[in-house]
Amino acid sequence: MKAFSLAASLSLVLFSICTGVSDSCLAAERPNLISIVTDDQGRWAMGLYGNKQIQTPHMDQIGREGAVFTNAFVATPVCSPSRATFLSGRYPTELKITDYISPDEAQEGAGLHAPIWPAVLQKQGYQTALIGKWHLGEHPQFHPHKKGFDHFMGFLSGGTRPMDPTLEINGKTEKREGPLPDLLVDDAIQFLRQSQDKPFALCLHFRAPHTPYGPVPAEDSSLYEGVEIEMPIAKGLIEEQIKQKNKEYYASISSVDRNIGRLLKELDRLKLSDNTLVIFTSDHGYNNGRHGISTKGNGHWLAGGVTGPKRPNMWDTSIRVPLVMRWPKVIPPGTRFDEMVSNVDMFKFVLGVLKSPQPEGVPLHGIDYSPLLFGKPIPERKVIFGQYDLHNNGLAYMRMIRTEKFKFVKHYRARYMDELYDLETDPDETRNLVRRRMPPQWKEKAAELETQLIEWQKSIQDPILKPAYQ
Repeated sequence: MKAFSLAASLSLVLFSICTGVSDSCLAAERPNLISIVTDDQGRWAMGLYGNKQIQTPHMDQIGREGAVFTNAFVATPVCSPSRATFLSGRYPTELKITDYISPDEAQEGAGLHAPIWPAVLQKQGYQTALIGKWHLGEHPQFHPHKKGFDHFMGFLSGGTRPMDPTLEINGKTEKREGPLPDLLVDDAIQFLRQSQDKPFALCLHFRAPHTPYGPVPAEDSSLYEGVEIEMPIAKGLIEEQIKQKNKEYYASISSVDRNIGRLLKELDRLKLSDNTLVIFTSDHGYNNGRHGISTKGNGHWLAGGVTGPKRPNMWDTSIRVPLVMRWPKVIPPGTRFDEMVSNVDMFKFVLGVLKSPQPEGVPLHGIDYSPLLFGKPIPERKVIFGQYDLHNNGLAYMRMIRTEKFKFVKHYRARYMDELYDLETDPDETRNLVRRRMPPQWKEKAAELETQLIEWQKSIQDPILKPAYQ
């Protein structure tokens, strides 16, 4: 009887400690998640991916102490639709967000209607936060608080000033003094301190290195004083102009990197590092002179110092992104994954890696590649798909299929613009193999890839096919 009472008493004590899904028990058992997303950072603009001039020690640290993904892509090469896909696991045409949401569109009610993975985690007991850029709707129904975030500090529109920005803080809009990345990470650190005894999911989504790149603090820009930027200079570009732009771009990225270092240090101080999965990536790639164009998938031709017409594109420079992850409890340092992954996978990946149930009745695309982190294989992926409908300051309708060896881009409603690249012999995509008189092998390869592309378009009810397939 005495032994029974003692056991019962111990059980009661343990039950009372962990009753009602106690914060401390949840924090001990469930991993935390930090998603860090930069804006406009190409895969090439990070030290760990081979850039010997850019200073990104803390972004590199995440990969060195965890895993580097060498073949990470996004489903579309501009911000709003890419961020929507990242959060929802759906393609842009399904979300009716196919280009960046312009101020006029935001006022007219454009925004993200689909469920997102932070809302699923919120319902499962996670403390959730979005700090930084939203750009997925400005009407009340699209506010981050209504989409699954307990805490929001940042800006709803596409951007704000890189120095002394205007931000929404505690529901009120106010101007703050200081560099934007520093202010965002100040708030992120405060969120960590307040959430350290609970499982949390933090989305820290920067505006940098979006244009304008500066001003940035002198401690970041001084890293590149006197540095001769090395990069390929396309024919017709003014070398000094392109190098200066890239120098400013690098400084903006370094301002983010310095603040990532502050965040990682705080994780260590709070003893949260071991049980926190840190993901670092970008919303899409970037060119900044590569291929002779500015910016990303809606870039302009650059020649003779003059900004020319748009060059809609889905080159790897615009869709290939850095992706590194650190989780000391799970991922051995120095891990490398060469499998093709896409940001359309993120919904399934996040819930898979956190061992959280997938919601019923929510249509999702992509794959859950989280088994890789636990040393397990995943089914072979032979293709990834992408799309971009440019309707702001231009017009283009592009659909893409990419394999390990080939890429085919279909340009709808535009003649003589289709593209085929042999990525084995031409990894920089400098020679479009589509022409009126194509060699038979390239004609057959283009037709084969286009057939696969159309089947995928049918599977997502791509509206561009409606005239032909109704």
